[in-house]
Amino acid sequence: MKLQRHGTIACLALATALAVSACGSDNNEPTEVAGSGSAAADCATGTINAQGSSAQKNAVDEWRKAYQQKCSGSTINYEPSGSGAGIQAFLAGTADFAGSDSALKEDEQPKADAKCPDGKAIHLPMVIGPVAVAYNVSGLDNLQLKPATLAKIFAGTVKKWDDAAIKADNPGVTLPSTTIQTVHRSDESGTTDNFTDFLGKTAAADWTFGKGKAWKAPGGTGAAKSDGVASAIKQADGSIGYVEWSYAENSALKMAKIGNGAGEFAELTAESAGKTIAGAEVTGQGNDLKMSIDFNTKEAGAYPIVLVTYEIVCDKGLAADKLALVKGFLGHAASTEGQAALTELGYAPLPEAVRTKVEAAVKALA
Repeated sequence: MKLQRHGTIACLALATALAVSACGSDNNEPTEVAGSGSAAADCATGTINAQGSSAQKNAVDEWRKAYQQKCSGSTINYEPSGSGAGIQAFLAGTADFAGSDSALKEDEQPKADAKCPDGKAIHLPMVIGPVAVAYNVSGLDNLQLKPATLAKIFAGTVKKWDDAAIKADNPGVTLPSTTIQTVHRSDESGTTDNFTDFLGKTAAADWTFGKGKAWKAPGGTGAAKSDGVASAIKQADGSIGYVEWSYAENSALKMAKIGNGAGEFAELTAESAGKTIAGAEVTGQGNDLKMSIDFNTKEAGAYPIVLVTYEIVCDKGLAADKLALVKGFLGHAASTEGQAALTELGYAPLPEAVRTKVEAAVKALA
């Protein structure tokens, strides 16, 4: 299913404020809170535990704060342990759902399905997280990089900031001779999976390390979690790394413009990321909403490095004492209100054509 390119990023409106007093419940049956349309929350009591993607931590923190304020007696615990750890927790039965920046692998899908009595594990795209190429180089602003140059930097074949490849991407700019210090994730990460996938699909001649959650290229400095990468970049002059937009913004890091398939250098904004998202394809079946993003998009002005964070959850077979709260919380996350709250946090809201499918899939959980 190709999505319409209608600039939906800017179109989501904040919903009418919801009444807190209506959220209380003495049991796990959902109670709809006053509101309008999909912004109304289904409240339930109890506790759910989830973990995974650190890329979506700031989004989940916002959602659970809002949901718990509206719905007394509800507790949502989320550990930003990384996508790989989140999937392992789901497979071990210690997470009610997992956050992952990449879909389940072929060998993981049957193991995840086995945790879902009479059902299967599905992917619900909930957070659109542009990946920033953040850098800290004294005296260097407005850096722009083609994918091939970026691949050479992270492969370790371009070692100095005044290398000819970087000069070619930045004509007329005085570049320092500082040694480049690359920063990558030390833990298994969906962000790494998406970033290396981008490099492989846009600069295959220069990136020969494939894609994966674990970093495979030699050299560089490893840092744990998204905040660790952002901190490492901030502390070292000459550094460059990949990190979700929200973490780059929170750390006030400079971000490079990245070359896209249209031959432009695109700045990272909600609008430019949205142009790439609007061309995404849903490849899953039914309520399994796995997506494929075209990193080589030729859409004018599109920022090409964008990832989708999924909530991986059982479509059937959720524990009876967890079902209502999982549906209520994920329903809030997929609502117009929940998605509209993301823009100020450095994320891009789901295009409406996808959001409505996610919302319907959440309502169908059993």
